[in-house]
Amino acid sequence: MKGIESALDREVDLQRRADVLVIGLGAGGGMVFHDLARSGVDVLGVEMGSYHATEAMSPVESDMLPRIYQESGARSTEDFSVNVLQGKGVGGSTVHNINLCKRLPEPILQQWEREYGLDWATDDALQEDFEAVEELMSVQRIPDERVNTNNRLIARGIEALGWEGGRLKHNRDHDACQESGFCELGCPNSGKQNAAKVLVPGGLEAGGQILTEARVDEIILEDGRAVGVRGVAADPVSKETGRRFELLADVVCLSASATGTPALLQQSGAPDPAGLTGTNLHMHPGATVLGRFDPDEHGPVRSWLGNPQSVECTEYLEVGPSARRRAWLIAGAAHPAGAANFVPGFGDEHGELMREYPNLANIVVMLHDHTSGRVRPGEGEQLHVHYQLDDSGYEQLAMGLRAAGRILLAAGADEIVVPTTPPFRASTESELDALQPSNLGPLDPPLAAVHPMSTAWMGAEPAESVVDPRGQHHQVDDLFVADGSLFPTSIGGPPQLPIYTLGRRVGRSIAEAL
Repeated sequence: MKGIESALDREVDLQRRADVLVIGLGAGGGMVFHDLARSGVDVLGVEMGSYHATEAMSPVESDMLPRIYQESGARSTEDFSVNVLQGKGVGGSTVHNINLCKRLPEPILQQWEREYGLDWATDDALQEDFEAVEELMSVQRIPDERVNTNNRLIARGIEALGWEGGRLKHNRDHDACQESGFCELGCPNSGKQNAAKVLVPGGLEAGGQILTEARVDEIILEDGRAVGVRGVAADPVSKETGRRFELLADVVCLSASATGTPALLQQSGAPDPAGLTGTNLHMHPGATVLGRFDPDEHGPVRSWLGNPQSVECTEYLEVGPSARRRAWLIAGAAHPAGAANFVPGFGDEHGELMREYPNLANIVVMLHDHTSGRVRPGEGEQLHVHYQLDDSGYEQLAMGLRAAGRILLAAGADEIVVPTTPPFRASTESELDALQPSNLGPLDPPLAAVHPMSTAWMGAEPAESVVDPRGQHHQVDDLFVADGSLFPTSIGGPPQLPIYTLGRRVGRSIAEAL
């Protein structure tokens, strides 16, 4: 695509100047890149991954996982108890996500205003920004005919129990979407209205430029200011490195995710007198509950086909610091390699469940976590992520697993399976009651997280936050952050739309600073 250059193609070291450097082109960085370029700013996006054209997307897991996921999809916490799934490449995690879009809940915004001094959090202007971003990204409610069997069964169970739930919204082009179900591997049909499809082309058309396969290793700091970055060309699959580059700018915006941004700040020696950078990590860790449905009575489930997530249950979800129930229940699905990771058992038991996979409905229990962890730099693409659920986290997880089991039983499942060791099985609600926090622990069940956040959070007080309410670093002038790092707390829902929207607000602050 015109305006995109690979650092690997250069035969000499690269030096260049721009008005603004945007490091990372996911939801936040993509929006900053788009908005600044369209306002006439000379903006250069710098991305460690590749640009993936729609026609280059593949439904083969072994092909796509190394190309669009950090550490080939194998990033995990230090104790391996949580698989941390994050994207890389132009578009970031919006390339592989499931397109869920929700605004920030009002109790969260009130908490941010009250406890962190974010006086814009409850203003009408923020809601106007949400509305404008929703229009730009084509956010809409999933229509009835786009709800797959897995989600219909979940909706049936929620309705039978009389619980709170509803239909979700996606940023999806329903005319282009072929309901192939390969969302987590990218979209070969151009059905996602994401950063790669909407924001990047819009920024390139306005004159913005992008450097790919360019791993930033250092922010250049001079006299209390960020003046550029240094790094190396690196193949995102083979990890082989090439020429060095040095890029200078009036403003640097970090949008490298809630793991990459704090790691880069730390390894660059950015001042951090309170020792906050990289702490306060929240991730919405999640576990899977499977329900077996008799195909003669219900037909095959085939949870991997269609829109993977269109229904939610919020009966056990409250948000904010005093929330007593913090489990968000949504559909889950995966293709064979991914499914084999969360389908429990060993040997014949595992094989039996995999053969039953077409008849298994799937609910993910995702926690609005009050547990927090930390991130530290590693080597190259690798990072050190420290995170463990505390006792209250396991209490919430057990509650959510039991609730998910009840939904599936109410929908007609013959048996519930939770991927503990050995697998927990139940056929009645009373049997589900045996699933207690004492049954759970690290790797039991295995957890996955797709929403890292909060590691370089906003706040009015420099002693209590990393960046100010406009997104500028408290200690370093002309250094901004625009990704999930900005959230002061866990948000209890999908972060994509909030990151897009905060990216727009940070982009506006950068334009004012130029």
